[in-house]
Amino acid sequence: MPECAETVPIRPRTAARPPGEAARISSPAVEHAIEVRGLRKSYGRHEVLHGLDLDVPAGEVFALLGPNGAGKTTTVEILEGYRNRDGGEARVLGTDPGRAGRAFRARIGIVLQSSAVYPTLSVSELLDLFAGYYPAPREPSEVVRLVGLEEKRDARVRTLSGGQLRRLDLGLALVGDPELVFLDEPTTGFDPAARRRAWNTIRGLRALGKTILLTTHYMEEAQALADRLAILRDGRIVATGSPRDLLDGHAAVEIRYRSGGEEIVLETEEPTRVLHQLTQTALARGDELDSLQVRRRTLEDLYLELTRDEE
Repeated sequence: MPECAETVPIRPRTAARPPGEAARISSPAVEHAIEVRGLRKSYGRHEVLHGLDLDVPAGEVFALLGPNGAGKTTTVEILEGYRNRDGGEARVLGTDPGRAGRAFRARIGIVLQSSAVYPTLSVSELLDLFAGYYPAPREPSEVVRLVGLEEKRDARVRTLSGGQLRRLDLGLALVGDPELVFLDEPTTGFDPAARRRAWNTIRGLRALGKTILLTTHYMEEAQALADRLAILRDGRIVATGSPRDLLDGHAAVEIRYRSGGEEIVLETEEPTRVLHQLTQTALARGDELDSLQVRRRTLEDLYLELTRDEE
């Protein structure tokens, strides 16, 4: 199917499982899918995480942002249960991930930055294989449609392009029908059409009540998808909140123009008043505001401002 095709809706699974197959392990509902207090981690003498506090309500898309080396991957690996913490407390789906067993693994899905899969299997065969690891998986054929790999369902994994491999990674994370999905740079290598399709898939998961922890270097992606986000810098959270709230807390509009060969940049929360004053003064002098631009600040602007020294 072409990448610009209509997104396949994600439907709740209601059909009964065949006799003899395991039913989904029931688990108590939790208000917060992720709760972290005072999280610390060091590698040798270098402390990577300096006492992180974090709450992610169930059913939320939460983005964890920060430069390389800020501690994002370490945080995510601790929450997934694949790396031990040195201090603090962490609960994921009501469970300490450092002590979690198979029941916990069946409730989460993971898209890593890169992964190694069986190159000689076809896309369908690999999804069927991974579906067998879970008590109540989604139909692999449905997952193939969700990630837009219908035309490649019978292709060997080794023949897929980089973007197609990333879509397969997403499919492997979804085939277990998880409650919580960790997406670590999930759209790296996607072209714009494939990225928008992936966004629609993520929105569909959220509509089903899934919780999603997303790391990404695409600020547009975080702004489009995240209910809330946290920006990490040097192992500390320097800002947290919804994209709108974070931007509302800073000068929201940037006005640029040239005067006397010099570029003037103004930041204001009252663009109408400032523009009126500028144009009134220019008209009175018979001048032009050369290269006049009015631009609302974006999440990327805020991110760069908060992480500039570390970058």
